[in-house]
Amino acid sequence: EANEAKLARMLEGRTAGEPVTCIPTPKSARLEVIEGVAMVYNAGNIIYVARPTNPDSLGRDDILVIDRFGGQLCHTDIVRTVDRTGGYLTGVVFLGKFVPYRKQN
Repeated sequence: EANEAKLARMLEGRTAGEPVTCIPTPKSARLEVIEGVAMVYNAGNIIYVARPTNPDSLGRDDILVIDRFGGQLCHTDIVRTVDRTGGYLTGVVFLGKFVPYRKQN
């Protein structure tokens, strides 16, 4: 619940758009994992949120390793989790589509 509240605070003042399958990935954008909730990609004026089919796959001690197939990040890209301290594979994350949240005017 605390992490859902964190996501809600990040999205305050924004409106959800139609989900998209792929998003641009400019170097200035920031990727944040909210444990047990979602992967959040902040591209400035748009924040993209992708919720995994199994939220428990996003753990606190994991690092995301994303195998991209092109210049964009797509919900079908392979996302693996690796233990932060041991360096071993801990799982695979299956993302839903990216929901764009834009600032309201």
